[in-house]
Parts: sequence; structure tokens; C-alpha cells
Amino acid sequence: MPGKSEDKPYRRLLLVMAVLPLLLPVAACRQEANSGFQGYVEGEYLYLAPARAGRLDALLVHRGERVSAGARLFQLEVEDEVRTLEAKEAALAQAKAVLADMQTGQRTAELAVAQARLAQARTEAGRTAALLQRLHRLAKNGGVSQRDLDDSRAAAHSAAERVQELEQQLAVATLPERPHRIAAQEAAVAAAEAEVAQARWELARKGGQAPAAGLVVDTLFRKGEWVSAGSPVVQLLPPEAVKFRFFVPETRLGSLRLGTALHCLVDGRPEPVAAQVVWIAPEAEYTPPVIYSNETRSKLVFMVEARPAEPALAGRLHPGQPVQVLLQ
Repeated sequence: MPGKSEDKPYRRLLLVMAVLPLLLPVAACRQEANSGFQGYVEGEYLYLAPARAGRLDALLVHRGERVSAGARLFQLEVEDEVRTLEAKEAALAQAKAVLADMQTGQRTAELAVAQARLAQARTEAGRTAALLQRLHRLAKNGGVSQRDLDDSRAAAHSAAERVQELEQQLAVATLPERPHRIAAQEAAVAAAEAEVAQARWELARKGGQAPAAGLVVDTLFRKGEWVSAGSPVVQLLPPEAVKFRFFVPETRLGSLRLGTALHCLVDGRPEPVAAQVVWIAPEAEYTPPVIYSNETRSKLVFMVEARPAEPALAGRLHPGQPVQVLLQ
């Protein structure tokens, strides 16, 4: 019987040795699941360039500055474009003035002169008519000659005709132009407006504005340098363009899908950053040696991208920062 009691420790040892290989993979899987995924902060930069070539006249921002949407970033020389725009605007103003005259008749000053002439003519007509009536009364008593009476009658008639003539001129002066001439001038105004819009567009192509709020990462030219059309002058990083990029082994890809909530531990930040998966690579690639150790280099992984849930917080992240990604 003592021999049987001595065999028990050996049996236990054999049992542990048999079960241990089965438990080690489970423990390794749990450790791997708890360790998360390694990655880094990535940024989708905007490279802002002029559509026209020219000398850089003003660089209005500097590296590290945060700008709002629509902020002016740079301006090329625009002397020729400004002169062209001023000429087009002057032509448009003249075309509009001509159209206004056609639609309203003569201008106010000209109408005032015509009205003053009419008032003077009416006064003269009234005076000559009164004089004719008085001479008629005198002629009945023989106090005035027939010749004086005829002269007075002719003067009164001429004054009345002058009043009618000035009234007709004033009525014509207040009438607008003929419809077909107004339509032709309206077309001229529309053409002038199109030319002004074209000139303003050409002027805008010599400058740059921020399409979105963001951080000025770099300025690529100095004032006075020649900038070719399409050459970036300012490098901008909007907060919504900041994302997390990490790599997931093929065996753990099933735990992720679009919209999966994540906790991202960023170096230098005490609190994790909430994020969501927005893209999963359709094809596998070899493990990047910078991210994974030599032991896991031969494994195939899938690139995954996630965006921070709060854009304002994303603006405080910097591309290149190491990140540890954990499932919520």
C-alpha cells in the first residue's frame, strides 16, 4: 500500500504536464485580447495651391497657427487682375445708368428745367390772355385801335401754343424708352455683370482661402518667390481629418466591424480617446516591423482606421503619436 501513496504525486505531475499545453494557448489568447492593437495617429493633409502662377505677394499665416474656415492664407500679385476688375465694374455701372435713364425717362435735373419752362410759359399765356380781355372791353368804347387788338390776340394765341408745346415735351420726357431698346440694354447689363463675375473669379484664383478650420502644418513658399499654378503654398490639417490607424491580426479581425467603439490610449494623454472604426482594409498585408515585434512579423494583418468621436479633441492630437487601441 505504501507504494500506491508514493505514486500519487507522480500522477498529479503527469496530469499537470498533460493539461498545461492546453491551457497555455487560452492564456495567450486572453493576454493578446487584453493587450489591444498598436497603431499611430494619422492625418489627411490639405495642400492648398493657387490656380494661377505668380509671385507670392503676401503669406498671411505661419506654421502652428489655427485658422477658421474661409480665412485668407496667401495672395499672389494681382495688379493686372485688379485693373481689369475695376474697368469691368466701371463698364457695368455705366450700363446700369443708361438702363435706369431708359426706364425712368430723363433725369431729375432735366425734368426740373422743362417744368420751369412750362411754368414760365403758362404765366406768360395768362398775362397775354388777360391783356386781350382788357383790350376787348376798351375796343367796345373805341379806346383802342384794331391793330393793337389784333397784336394782342396774336400774342395770346402764340403764348397758348407755347404752353401746349412744352406740355407735350414734358410728357415725352417722363416716358420710358421703347421696350425693344430697354430689352437690348438689359442684355448689355447682364453681359457686363458676367464680365465682372469672370474678373472677380480670375482675381480669386490668385489667392488661397481655408476650406475648413484647421492647423497650419507648414508653409512651403516665402514672400517674393515665384509660385507655379497648382504648387501648394500652405499645408493644412482640419480636426476632422485626424484619425487612428492600427493593424489587426487576421485571427482577431472578426471582433471589428464598421462603427465598432474603441478606446485609444495616446501617449501624453491621461484619458483614453473614444473613437469608431470607419474603414477596414479589404486585403491583408504583412505586419509592419515598426508596429510589431520580430515574433509576429510573419503574420498577416489588416489595416484599420478609426476617427475620434469628438472633432474638437481630435485637433489636439498629432500625427505620428503612438496609440494603443482597445475594444470598449
